[in-house]
Amino acid sequence: MERYESKHVQIRRPAALVYGLLSDFTHLTPVVADKVEGWQATTDSCSFKVKGFPVKLRMVEKEAPKLIKVQGEDGSPMDFTFWLQLVEAAENDTRMRIVLDVKLNMMMKMMVGKKLAGAVDQIAEQIAAGFNNAPF
Repeated sequence: MERYESKHVQIRRPAALVYGLLSDFTHLTPVVADKVEGWQATTDSCSFKVKGFPVKLRMVEKEAPKLIKVQGEDGSPMDFTFWLQLVEAAENDTRMRIVLDVKLNMMMKMMVGKKLAGAVDQIAEQIAAGFNNAPF
């Protein structure tokens, strides 16, 4: 397994609010449904297609308001697990980091390794920006 860790990002919201929204896939429907094909979600699982590849995710561990662990289900193109770590530094100051463990053969590691490293940073930044710019 290869591990990719995002940088820590700051979210200017309480950790409980961040956790509450991110720990339920149905809350992502307004944001994600028009960006992927065939989005379907329940509280703890979701499925969709990206560039024709089916992806199925399941939340396998939750620890409010600190941790959300998600695993790719059978049928996903890669064997992976990722988790969001949340630490409340102050009342409206949550620090978040994403950690991705993914099984890649040497060829795939050479082809997508750097892209994955950048992607986890970009996803963390987009999540933070979404919360920081939200009107709530």
